[in-house]
Order: sequence, then structure tokens, then C-alpha cells
Amino acid sequence: MSTVVAPPAPPARDGTPTPGLRWSGVVVATAAAVPVALVAALASGAVDPLLIGDSGPVTRYGIVLTRALHDVSAALTVGLLLVAAFLTPESRTSVRRETAARTAAGAAVVWTVTAAAGMVLAFADAAGMPVSSPGFWSLLVENAVPLELTRLLLIEAGLALLLIPAAGAARTRGALAWTFLLSLAALVPLSLSGHASGTEGHEQAMTALMFHLVGISLWVGGLLAIVLLRPHLGRALEVTVRRYSTVALWCYVAVAGSGVLFSLLQVEEAADLLSAYWLLVWGKVAALVVLGAFGVVQRRRILAGGLARPGAFARLALTELAVMGATVGLAVALSRTPPPVEQSAQGDPVLELTGYPAPPPLEASSWLTVWQVNWLFLPAAVLAVTLYLVGVRRLRARGDHWPVGRTVCWVLGWAVFVYATNGAPGVYGRVMFSMHMVMHMALMMFIPILLVPGAAITLALRALRPRRDRTLGPREIVLAVVHSRWAAVVANPVVAAVIFFGSLVAFYWTGLFEWALTSHEGHVFMVVHFTLSGYAFVWSLVGTDPGPRKWTPPLRLVVLFATLALHAFFGLSIMTGTWLLAPGFFKAIDLPYVPDLLADQQLGGTIAWGIGEMPTLALALMVAVSWARSDQREARRSDRRADRDGDAELEAYNARLAALAARDPARKEQP
Repeated sequence: MSTVVAPPAPPARDGTPTPGLRWSGVVVATAAAVPVALVAALASGAVDPLLIGDSGPVTRYGIVLTRALHDVSAALTVGLLLVAAFLTPESRTSVRRETAARTAAGAAVVWTVTAAAGMVLAFADAAGMPVSSPGFWSLLVENAVPLELTRLLLIEAGLALLLIPAAGAARTRGALAWTFLLSLAALVPLSLSGHASGTEGHEQAMTALMFHLVGISLWVGGLLAIVLLRPHLGRALEVTVRRYSTVALWCYVAVAGSGVLFSLLQVEEAADLLSAYWLLVWGKVAALVVLGAFGVVQRRRILAGGLARPGAFARLALTELAVMGATVGLAVALSRTPPPVEQSAQGDPVLELTGYPAPPPLEASSWLTVWQVNWLFLPAAVLAVTLYLVGVRRLRARGDHWPVGRTVCWVLGWAVFVYATNGAPGVYGRVMFSMHMVMHMALMMFIPILLVPGAAITLALRALRPRRDRTLGPREIVLAVVHSRWAAVVANPVVAAVIFFGSLVAFYWTGLFEWALTSHEGHVFMVVHFTLSGYAFVWSLVGTDPGPRKWTPPLRLVVLFATLALHAFFGLSIMTGTWLLAPGFFKAIDLPYVPDLLADQQLGGTIAWGIGEMPTLALALMVAVSWARSDQREARRSDRRADRDGDAELEAYNARLAALAARDPARKEQP
């Protein structure tokens, strides 16, 4: 979609800095950074400070300028790690990786400082007091963790701080890839702080903002990173630009789609479209259209023609970075502008604590009629099924066979996932313990039993094409992960069983359960963790994908039945327990159709105990079938070997018996 400037000077040899190119990155980075600060400051100046909580001009404008610098440094950190780990071909020297790592560490320093400064200014803004006020700093220290906004920004600053040594020490491609994932994780707290909790639709808004932040960081940061690394790319520039262009196209789709979703949550009537908030939105829409046009020009004219026209590249890249900077500036101003739709949670404790209005009373028809779209889990399921079907189609197009049963299992597993997270179990599971346990058992036990036989890893390795340009592609990543030491540990049946059962104890008998009920990030963590832990446990027992060596079937059955006993103990302990889990939450929402909270919790324990037995039985049968098939395969291999060598193994065995008999004459006299 987007491309990078190729300065007029001729490319250097691979990995060798070229004189005259050292300042090109600074010039182009400035072309992006200046519009961010300028547009953000000008646009925010039109906002009524009384609407956003005025703490004086230093705080009001300082928070905008700090956020602008924060966004640029965060995008640059993410982009450098992306380019160095995935988009740039492997070279004989480590100059590219070292340069990217050092520059990313420097950008992470700015990211950390601006995140910390943003936390201080955000607290001053929320408290309505200047930072120079008496007692401000002691009040900040006292409330930094309890207050959600400052807590999330503090977490972001901590993650950005970890990036400094991680990026500074990274030299291998694998280390850069793990550091890149850490940089993406550092973006998440910012998305969680971008919309008021306790208002309807706040979870959809945070999901949209997360996709938006990740997309724009990869898009803008990748372009800046290529410019800064240009003196060290040499002949690898063309490959890097082409790989980045594909990433930029996906980022464009993510940014546009998430922007539409987020904006639609902020409109109730036509008059809202002319508010100050929406004027900034329209400015972002116009900038996005312009950037899309740049992408078309880049793909059709410049990138298709190679790198023979550096002047065209320079003009396009400078203009594109300026528009990108203005777009980010509008986003910064938008974050400081009150939306036209403000939904109050007062009077509805369920909405206040969960972000969703209380669902209607649970009836028999509710199992099919009550739905609530989750814009994180639904697109994830659709993407997983789509990619799987594309892989199957690719295999069949070249004449390879793929079992239909595997495809059915994969599609059915994700369909159950959508129902568990978007249907009645997901809706009522936020307010009823019994329905929460239905969702939990589906995520942890039913869905993995359907997904693991789908053999997605095998399909990916067969359908994905290996990279010939020495970059790190999806197939190379899958291979590296499944054969890593980390996978060998997690796929160990005992380790997987400990994670499987230990997660139940740690989640329900600590504050994690209430955290998952009352926060978006807690709910997402719960769904992702229990789905993955269940998948790892089932895969360690019956998975057929390439990876760590499987244990023998008898040992796997021992682990399975031991885990079954522990799981039954968990269900029985809840079923017979006389104390409430997360009592503060369930007593606060006080649903009229759940008059006895303890009885509902005990019903949940019964569901955990009863439902857990059926998947366990299915797993035991699958292990037994795998055992029988392994014996059959071993018998067929033995028969083929006997046909090839004339049953030499049996002849050798008989000869050994004869030799033993010859050494013991007394045996011949025995009847």
C-alpha cells in the first residue's frame, strides 16, 4: 500500500552505509512528526477546555504535544522491529539488525518518557489541578494504581521500559521477533484507556481502538523504519519495500474498518455528524482516502517500475508521510474531543460494571435468540475459518488431498466458539455463574476437541509457500514455533495438564475471576487463556501436527485420567461449596431472575463436573484409537521390512534361540 523514499544517491553494497543518505531518515521523520504536533495542537485548541477538564494551559497543551511525540516514537519502535525481524532479508552481516535494534531502543526511551509524562498530565487533567499545585505528587502516587486511567498508562510505560534492554540486546532474528511482540503488547493498555468504562459499547470501542492503534503503528512506523534503515539496506531495499507494501495494505484495511466501527458508536442522530468530534472524523476520512490513492499510485507506477526513479519515490514518500503525520495529529486531537454521544451508566449496575445492559430473563428461547456481537472474537473466528478454507483450496488446486472430516471439525469448532462468546453463554455468562461455567467448559474442553483434529499446523505447512527472498514469512514462523524449546515444554502432557488444572484454581479462587467479570481486558484474557490452555492439553494427548515427540498412549491415558480426577474435584468443590465467588460483583448487580446466588453457583459446579466428563471420555477414546492405529502402523512397517529383507529379523531371532539351546544341552532333554 505505502512505500518508502529511495534517495537520489545510488544504493550501496549490502549493509554498507552510503554517504549522503544518513540525514534522509531525519528529514522524512520530521516530515511526519511536525504535522502530528501542529495539527493536534491547532485542532485541540478549538475544544472547550471546560468540557474536558481544564488544568491550565501547560497541562491542556502539554498533554496533546506529549501524546503526539508518544505516538510517533511508539510507531517508530514497532516499525523498526517489524522491518528488521520480518521484512528485511537475512544478510551475511548483522549491521541491519544491530542498527534497527539500537534505533528501536532509542525510540523506546522516548516512548517510555512520553508515556510516563502522559500519565502525569492525564492525572492532572482528570483531577483538575495543575502539576505545580501543592500536594499534587503525593496525590498522584496515592492514586496511580487504583485509578484505571493512570494504571493503564503506568502499565504501558512499564512495558515500554522493558523494550529498551530487550531491543538493545536483540541481535538475532528470533530475538527481534519476540521484542516485536512485546512492542505490540505495549500498545494494548493505550487502547483500553481510550474509552470510558461503564458505558454501553465501551468494549466494542476499545476493540476498535486496539485494531486502529496496531494498524496505524505498523503502517506509519514501518515506513519511517525503512527510511531510517535505508543506508544499511542496499540491494535488499526492493524486497523490503515489496514486503512492507503488503503489510501496509492489510493495515489500511484494519485502520479503515476499525475507524468506521469506532465512529459509528459515537452517533445517534444526523446532527451528530456536524459536531466538533465528527468534523475531526471527517478530516481523518479524507486523509485516509488520500493515503489510499497514494497506495494505488505506488503499486501501479512506482513499485512496479522498480527503484529506477528515486525522484518519484522521494516526492511520494515525503507527501505521504506529511499526510500520515496530519492524520495522526487529528487522531490525537480526537482523543481530546468529547464525543456527541455520552451514555450514562447511572441506575444500571450491570452496565456500570460490565459495559453491557442487563440481558433479559433467561428462558428456553434465549439460548437461540439472545446474541451480542463481540468485535474481537467474531472477526477472529471468521479469519481463522477463511484462512483454513483458503489453505484447503490451495492444496486441492495443485491436486493434493485434504480430509473433509478435518475441515468439518475446524469449522464446527469455530462455530461453537462464536456461539460461546457471542451467543447466550457469552451474554449471560457475564452476569450468571452457571452460564459463565457453560461458556468456560465450551472454551476449555469442547472447542479444543474439535479444533485439534483439524490439524491446522499441518495444513499451514503444506499450503504456505516458503520464502525464497530470505525474509521471515508465515511458514517460517510456524516451523520455528512448533520446533522451539518453548513448544516442547508447553506440549509436554504433564506441563499441559498442570496449566489446564492450575488455571482453574488460580482463576476462580483469586481476584482474577472478578477482574474478568468487570473489565474488558480481564474478559479477553480469560477467553484467550482458557481456549489456548485447553488446546495445548488436547494437542498433547491426541494432536497429529508436527512438533515435539508424543508420549506413548499408555502414559497419555494416565495423565488424562489424573487430570479428570482433579477436574472432578474442582467441580465438586464448587457444587458443594457454601461461599460465594466474586460476591461483591454478583451482589452489586442483583439480578431479579437470579434470586439465590449460591444455588446458581452450585449449579455451575454441577455443570463443570457433569459436562467435563463427556469431553474426557471422548479424549480417552481418541487416545485409544491413536494407540490402535499406531500398533497397526507399526505392524505394517514390520511387514514391509520383512518383505524387503526376507524376514531377516525373525530369522535372526530364531538363530539366537538356536544358539542358546546349543549352549544348554540340558534343555534338549526336557520334554
